[in-house]
Amino acid sequence: MRLYLLALNPTDSVSDGYLPAAAALGLDVTILTDQPAAHRLRHPDIPAVRCDVRNVEAVIATIAGLPDPDAIFSNSDHLQTTAALAAAYFELPGKDWRVTLRAKNKAQMRRHLAAAGLDTVWSTELTPHQDPAELAALDVPFPCVVKPREGVASENVVMVERPDDLILCCKQIRERVPDVTLVVEEYLIGDLHTLETLGDGIQRTVLGGFRTTLSAPPHFIELRHTFTPAHPESVTTQVLTQLDALGVGFGACHTEFVVHDDRARLIEVNYRSIGDQCDLMLQQLLGIALFERILRTYLGEQLPDDLGLRTDGAGRIDHICASGSGTLTSRPEAVDTVVDGVGLTYRPLRTLGVQQALSHTNRDYVGVLRAIGTDTAAVDRVAEQFLAAQRWEITL
Repeated sequence: MRLYLLALNPTDSVSDGYLPAAAALGLDVTILTDQPAAHRLRHPDIPAVRCDVRNVEAVIATIAGLPDPDAIFSNSDHLQTTAALAAAYFELPGKDWRVTLRAKNKAQMRRHLAAAGLDTVWSTELTPHQDPAELAALDVPFPCVVKPREGVASENVVMVERPDDLILCCKQIRERVPDVTLVVEEYLIGDLHTLETLGDGIQRTVLGGFRTTLSAPPHFIELRHTFTPAHPESVTTQVLTQLDALGVGFGACHTEFVVHDDRARLIEVNYRSIGDQCDLMLQQLLGIALFERILRTYLGEQLPDDLGLRTDGAGRIDHICASGSGTLTSRPEAVDTVVDGVGLTYRPLRTLGVQQALSHTNRDYVGVLRAIGTDTAAVDRVAEQFLAAQRWEITL
């Protein structure tokens, strides 16, 4: 059976998760990408075909000239709608393109939830042709958050406290990315969490979630994810009700939300599996072949009534950020070890000698530590001891 995997740049989710899963399932994989050289370098044995993967017509035309597909899949935020439309064209299992668009477009998500009577968030859009000064005429609630309507990875997401700063912030983002539509919305207070789900279009399973630790405002860099086997039932029900209203129910979904006074409010819906190695840790904690199970839904298989998920795991992921712009001159090497029953996996994410400007996104990560065990206190202690003993040096 043949799987066409749509991708932009190589990611750990694809390289260490989905491609090994596809091999285990005996699938012949072809990567369609606008960056074939990068994928060939990382996976020389897997065909990588150049394609404008953001363009559904180009994707359909490329696949039509290759062996017939049995599944079309992507784990990229940017390519969910393209993959959904291509799957529909070839009459293969996949997501509803209307739902992928609804999830990706943060303004449309807000409108849809408000129309369903589930949550109303003050929000407005600023198109590339609008002057940010127009915002001065609106009754914007402060603090507010500015973000690209279809953005990812907290890139150009900023909390703003005052009207003058709002206009300046929008102008600064415009200078960096002039063609994007911005969303300005009220800041939703509460602790940040995630809910990870998997569905086959008929039934859906909650896989658990994470508690997210963020950097201090005005930016929103994810510094740590702590595994939560189950959120309070009332919270999970609220999130699932909103996902139902959006139409989310096929394949993996990574939903970010805040909780305040037992009220769950969505921040964004990422209609794919969680990234930044959290999905790799999730597979270990749940004790199932998670990536295989996700791919099976795209082959038309239904989920079993019981996935056999483990619920006794404890884990956290720490994302080590660069302290500033400059050249990385010192960092620890990769580590795989067990300390006091806690499995530690550390991976460097930036090459020594590479100069990089601070971006206030996950591109600032210089390393990632996964700690897994069965006792939360032990996991925290071992992870903190490891981090305290390491050094990451940035030279201007």
